Amino acid sequence: MRSRPDHEVSGLGWNGDRTVGNRVAITGVGVVAPGGIGTKNFWNMLTEGRTATRGITHFDPTPFRSRIAAEVDFDPAEHGLGPQAVRRMDRAVQFAAVATNEALYDSGLELGELDPHRTGVTIGSAVGATTSLENEYRVVSDDGGLELVDHEYAVPHLYRQMVPSSFASEVAWLVGAEGPAAVVSTGCTSGLDSVGYACELIREGSADVMIAGATDAPISPITVACFDAIKATTPRNDDAEHASRPFDLTRNGFVLGEGSAVFVLEDLERARKRNAHVHAEIAGFATRSNAFHMTGLRADGTEMAAAIRAALDEAELDPADIDYVNAHGSGTKQNDRHETAAFKRSLGAHARRVPVSSIKSMVGHSLGAIGSIEIAASVLAIGSDVVPPTANLRNPDPDCDLDYVPRIAREWRTDVVLTVGSGFGGFQSAMVLASAERSGK
Repeated sequence: MRSRPDHEVSGLGWNGDRTVGNRVAITGVGVVAPGGIGTKNFWNMLTEGRTATRGITHFDPTPFRSRIAAEVDFDPAEHGLGPQAVRRMDRAVQFAAVATNEALYDSGLELGELDPHRTGVTIGSAVGATTSLENEYRVVSDDGGLELVDHEYAVPHLYRQMVPSSFASEVAWLVGAEGPAAVVSTGCTSGLDSVGYACELIREGSADVMIAGATDAPISPITVACFDAIKATTPRNDDAEHASRPFDLTRNGFVLGEGSAVFVLEDLERARKRNAHVHAEIAGFATRSNAFHMTGLRADGTEMAAAIRAALDEAELDPADIDYVNAHGSGTKQNDRHETAAFKRSLGAHARRVPVSSIKSMVGHSLGAIGSIEIAASVLAIGSDVVPPTANLRNPDPDCDLDYVPRIAREWRTDVVLTVGSGFGGFQSAMVLASAERSGK
């Protein structure tokens, strides 16, 4: 670890080599993911290197170029959601509600003991209530046959589906939070950015506890058609199980996914006073924009590298302190090369020593939700000293020449994890997570 010069002050409360703001702990984790609902099932799947990618079952995918996805096998009733809740909530909100309940239980918090005005919510989502909106359009337009739609056939809760802020309000109602509430929508970095924003609110003293994470349920005809049009998703329909191949020479696009991960964040000292189990500390976070292209990335990885360096600075860590990198690893040609370059630029020689992997090889790319799902994987890696593998990596791309942990999980001392995200629009985000007990801070 390194000390910051006394004159150096960052935007999140650094003053010399000590932080003015509160340290932030993750004390609860909840996951709804393809192949594994609940953190235990999710982590077992990852460490076993199993994939959840398959042919789309939500609708008839026959007309589309890419006909595979990583779907969540999800029955709302099994998780306590009755018919009224299901009718009111989009599928993505249902995911978030279930993940929130698990995170709260995991944290040991009693809602009645919380100050509601000091409890907040931030939820990330890239595409909002896409599933419900598409379904409702089909109803009111009689499957597209009506030029003038008939609104009388719409579900009464259509307005809530039109307004993404309903995601945060649903979670706030669930936990009785009356503090800050927001939806963060920055494309595929939404899940990182929502947790980063929640962390900042605790650091600056605006909240004691934040329920933070992300959710998306984008597996719908309109989303599949959009990614088909730009050929971002893989057409490897005859081998769905092995279709997501980050960093592999034969990769040809990502596999669409869905899911949610939600966390309980709180002031570290507060967590320790109540003897809570601290999964990890959020030691640093930063985000940058490339101001370059809606979907394109500069090959040199400059912007992601800048976000990584800023997150390390905030955490007061050197590149050599990173034990594992949870990559964005989407499986597109340009992203994986861009990311490899960013790791080399930001981590220097350590980039060739640290294990790196992409869980999108197993759970697909759930757009705004994936950043939070990857935070969950990073936190679980810290707790178990195991690095999940990059499934399906059999023919490494010579341009992606780092240690991408092919196919088999690795036992590895994992005190500090760097997790990163890259999104359409030029968003690049990085978060540093550390074991509060073993980091020596």
